[in-house]
Amino acid sequence: MRGLTLVELLVSLTLGLLLVVATTAGYLGLSEAARMAEAQARMNEDGQAALEVLTAHVRMAGGNPDRPSRSPATRRNPVYPNPFAFAVRGCDRTFANVVSAASVQDLTCAGGTTPAPDSIAVTYEVDRYNTVTQGPSWDPTDCLGRPLPALTATVTVIAPPPAPPTDTDISYHVADNRFYIDAFGPTGSPSLFCKGNGMNSDASPLVENVEDLQLTYGTVPPGTAVTNTAHIAGYLGASDLTGHPAFGGAPEAERWGKVASVRICVVVRSNKPVVLGEGSARYVKCDGTIDSSVSDSYLRRAYSTTVVLRNRR
Repeated sequence: MRGLTLVELLVSLTLGLLLVVATTAGYLGLSEAARMAEAQARMNEDGQAALEVLTAHVRMAGGNPDRPSRSPATRRNPVYPNPFAFAVRGCDRTFANVVSAASVQDLTCAGGTTPAPDSIAVTYEVDRYNTVTQGPSWDPTDCLGRPLPALTATVTVIAPPPAPPTDTDISYHVADNRFYIDAFGPTGSPSLFCKGNGMNSDASPLVENVEDLQLTYGTVPPGTAVTNTAHIAGYLGASDLTGHPAFGGAPEAERWGKVASVRICVVVRSNKPVVLGEGSARYVKCDGTIDSSVSDSYLRRAYSTTVVLRNRR
């Protein structure tokens, strides 16, 4: 038997090397595709979770239902005792005192001109039926699951004739939830935060990897009464809403009372770098433009929805 010639040996080695290279390339391609698919699935979950949280609370803004057997003067619990109370209030940046402000009326917008995530605060009456309860007494909770303090008021209850109306002390609960974007953890991961008004409640992250929050507000025309039907005149940012000349000298709370819907958009990024080229890192932002300046190898995607305020005041 004759042995292999040098040429045959070199050809065999070359073919074997090509096979190894092809196998390795295929494995790396499949691995990269798997990482990308996993990142996209995680982003979809984070985006859906963020929108669900925001939608649930924004939809309840202004909730203050009529109560049965009450006199007309006290038909509702005094959640909004004066015309300067806010059911919803937003800022084109994070509220400067989002954690420390005692009430929504005390919130102030941070200054600056560079683009930044928006923030929003919503208030509404809560009970055991529209919030997660806690403890044996079924205490209503804020956005972080902390029990809310009970407020008290005296209302007039109308009894069946011939019994006269009587004044009765009642208790009720009001949620004041503020949503914004901040860094979380040792890596500074951008996250959707909430600051509630529950007992011993502090600002905490709700959904990680949420990098941006953009809000626009659908407003009814000035002079439109609070009715069950109204058409949206247009969508405005928070600064445009508070400074729009069409509202004249109306108080800020009255301007925010014209909001009938909210467009919510969040930008979610992957939890780790997965993009190999800068071209693949481009994404469509909340305003519909393409961001081509990304260079950190994170994958990003915008998720949006529109919420109707069912309890416009």
